[in-house]
Amino acid sequence: MKKDKIIYWTATTIIALFEGLMPALTSQTELAKEGIKHLGYPEYFGNALVVFKILGVLALVIPQVPKRVKEWAYAGFAFNFVFAIISHGAVDGLNGQTFFPLIVFGILAISYIYYHKLNSNEN
Repeated sequence: MKKDKIIYWTATTIIALFEGLMPALTSQTELAKEGIKHLGYPEYFGNALVVFKILGVLALVIPQVPKRVKEWAYAGFAFNFVFAIISHGAVDGLNGQTFFPLIVFGILAISYIYYHKLNSNEN
């Protein structure tokens, strides 16, 4: 049980850093704005994405958040990573940046699997 909690919180913390803290701190930089523009999205899309990423991270890390809300947060992040892969692949072709979201998606999957593993142990 202790090992499962360590794995869950390690994976979830990595997601929180990559999808919550980093976007919150860097979303208004010229590099971030240019990245959104480069992919063909309007600037307001990047702003909305950051808001939803922060809300999703809060849903994942706050234990009192209802399980259904956590499921939606996991789904939202999964869609985000899939569409990031598609966007980067369509605009820039296949390269490391195209597949980086796949790595983070894998970390999200670990968090999700261990979230359910820990909750099944509680019942």
